[in-house]
Amino acid sequence: MKIPDYTVIVESLSEEDGGGFIARVPDLPGCMSDGATDSEALQNAHDAIREWIEQAHSMHRPIPRPTRQRQYA
Repeated sequence: MKIPDYTVIVESLSEEDGGGFIARVPDLPGCMSDGATDSEALQNAHDAIREWIEQAHSMHRPIPRPTRQRQYA
C-alpha cells in the first residue's frame, strides 16, 4: 500500500513527560507516536499512519488527503 505524504510534526518531550520525542500527524486525528530519538519517533509515526489508514478502511471511514502545507518543529 502506497502511503500518502502526510506532514509529521516531531517535538521533544520534557523530562517531566518522560523525555524523548513525540510525532503528531495533524491531518489524521489521533495519529501520533513517540520515540527515544527524533528519527525513531518519525519512523514510528510512519507505522502509525499505515495503521490509521488500515483501520479507517476497515471501518469504511473517509481518509483525509494530506495538506500541502509543510511544518517542521
